[in-house]
Amino acid sequence: MLDLLAGFIQELRTAGLPVSLTENLDAMEAVKHIPLEDREAFKYALAATLVKSNAHWKAFETVFEVYFSMRGPEYDIKQDGEGEGLDDAELQALLQAMQGDRPAGQGGGMDGLTPEELAEMLYKALMNADEAMIRALARQAVTRYSGMEPGRPVGGTYYLYRTLRQLDLEGMLQRMMDAERQSAQDGGGLTPLEERLARDEYEVRLDKLRKEIEAEIRRRLVADRGTEAMAKTLRKPLPEDIDFMHATREELTALRRALQPLTRKLAVRLARKRRHGRKGPLDFRNTVRHSLSYGGVPAEPKFRYPRPSKPEIMVIADISGSVAAFARFTLQLVYAISSQFSKVRAFVFIDGIDEVTRYFEGVEDITDAVHRVNTEADVIWVDGHSDYGHAFEVFWERWGKEITTKTTVLLLGDARNNYHASQAWVVQELRKRARHVYWLNPEPRSYWDTGDSIVSEYATFCDGAFECRNLKQLERFVEHLG
Repeated sequence: MLDLLAGFIQELRTAGLPVSLTENLDAMEAVKHIPLEDREAFKYALAATLVKSNAHWKAFETVFEVYFSMRGPEYDIKQDGEGEGLDDAELQALLQAMQGDRPAGQGGGMDGLTPEELAEMLYKALMNADEAMIRALARQAVTRYSGMEPGRPVGGTYYLYRTLRQLDLEGMLQRMMDAERQSAQDGGGLTPLEERLARDEYEVRLDKLRKEIEAEIRRRLVADRGTEAMAKTLRKPLPEDIDFMHATREELTALRRALQPLTRKLAVRLARKRRHGRKGPLDFRNTVRHSLSYGGVPAEPKFRYPRPSKPEIMVIADISGSVAAFARFTLQLVYAISSQFSKVRAFVFIDGIDEVTRYFEGVEDITDAVHRVNTEADVIWVDGHSDYGHAFEVFWERWGKEITTKTTVLLLGDARNNYHASQAWVVQELRKRARHVYWLNPEPRSYWDTGDSIVSEYATFCDGAFECRNLKQLERFVEHLG
C-alpha cells in the first residue's frame, strides 16, 4: 500500500501538481483514519491533503482512478469473447428483475442475452435509477461491444466510443422522455418546467452510465498494461501549463475556466505589492513628533511611504494564425485586472492595425469583447499575412505621440514577419518615449530567430523579451509588470 501511495504521489508531481513533502506526510497520516474499503472517503481524504487548486482536480482524479482502480481477475481482457461481463447468478437476477417470464431454455450466461434484452434492461435500470444494475450492465456492455484486445496499444477513448455507439444513448434519452410524457397524459401533460427538469434528471443518469463505462474500460486497461503505463498514457497538462499555440478545443475551454480565478489572484497580489512597497526617505518631523512619547528619544523612526503610480498600458497584439489564442488570453487577462492600471488601450494587427479599446469599454463579459475584436477589427491591409514592420509604422504615425513616460508598451507576437522589412526603428522610438517596452512571445525560446522570426531585431530595443507560452509564464510576467 505504501509503495502504491508513493507511486501515486510521484505521478501527481510528474503531472505538475505541487505536492510538497509536508503534504505527502499529511496524506499518509490522513489515510490512517479512513477505512480503506470506503473508496470515496479514501479519495477525498487524499484530495483534501494534496489538491490546492480546483483547476488541478481533474488531473488528481485521473491519476487516482488509475492508481486505485479496482483490481482482480474479472478485469482481465479476454480474447475471442472469452469470459463474461456477468456471472450466471448476477445475470439471472437481473433478467428476473426485468421480466419474470423469460423463455425457458435461454441460460443465464452472456450468450443468452440478446442486444434487445440488454437495451431493455438498461432502459429499465435508467428509468428506475437503479445504480447497482447500471454498474452491472455497464460492465456487460464493455465486454460485449468495446472489442478490447490484450496488449493492443489503443487508448480508452476508442473503446468508449465503440461501446457508446452500440448503446445509442441519444435514442435512449428520447425513449425515456416519451415515457415521461405518456405517464403525464392523464394529468394534462408536462409543463415546460417539468419537461426541463425531467430531461435534466435523465441526462444526469446517462452521464453516470457513461462514467461507469469509462471507469470499467480504465480498470481493464490498467489490469492489462499496468498502472504506470496507463498513468503515462492518460497524463494531461494542467490548465496553467497548456501551450497557447497548440491547445485543443477542450484545453482552450479549461484555459478559460482557469483564467478568471487567476485574474482575481493577480489583482490582489498586485494591490498588495503596491501597498507594501519599500520605505521612502526619513520623515524627520513625524519622527520627532512620535519621539515625545519616548521622552524625546527617536526610538521609532518614521518614513515617507511612496505611493507607486499605476502604469498606463498599451497592448499591441498580433492576432494572426496560431498566435491569435495567445493574444486573446493576454487581452482578457490584462483587461480583467485593468483596475490595477491607470489606463489600458489595446491595438491589434495582422498586416494592418486598428485600435480596439472601444470594444472593451462598459462590457461585463470580456470574452464577448475579444470575439468582436477577432471579427470586427480592421487589421487587413493587403493579403492578411503578418507584416510587423508596416503595422508598427502605421501605429507610430497615428498614435506614437500619445505615448508618455507613464506608458508601458506590451508587444505580443512571434515576430514571424514573412520576410518583410522589420522597421525596428519604431520599437526604438517607442522605447525613447515610453516608460517600458516589453515583448511577449508565445513560441519556445529555442524557436526564436529561426525561419522568418526576427524577434531579436525588436528585442534589442525592448526592456525585456519574455517567453509566454502558457498561463503560468504569463502570470509571472504580469507580476513583474506590477
